[in-house]
Amino acid sequence: MLRSVKHAQAAESGVDPRASALGAAVSRLRRELAGHPAQFADRDIAEDELAVLAAMVADGQTEVARMRRSLLLIAGAIGSVSALADALMQVRTAVDLFGPVPR
Repeated sequence: MLRSVKHAQAAESGVDPRASALGAAVSRLRRELAGHPAQFADRDIAEDELAVLAAMVADGQTEVARMRRSLLLIAGAIGSVSALADALMQVRTAVDLFGPVPR
């Protein structure tokens, strides 16, 4: 029942709750990455892909395959930075809300 209530609220407001969750997760990871003092080789890649995800949410053009590609690139770029693990997991969880990659 909770799921149907959320969908009804989303339909009334015109806002996709999955996109809202992804936007919040991306914002959190961007903030934490910006505040992280260490410089690492692939930081620019992570920042670029986070910008791609943020743009998708803003435009309402969420392509599952592209979101998953961005997630892989971000994870590869910052996966070894344990301080960012929780925020990265939040992004992954939000991307998973959109389902698997269509075949």
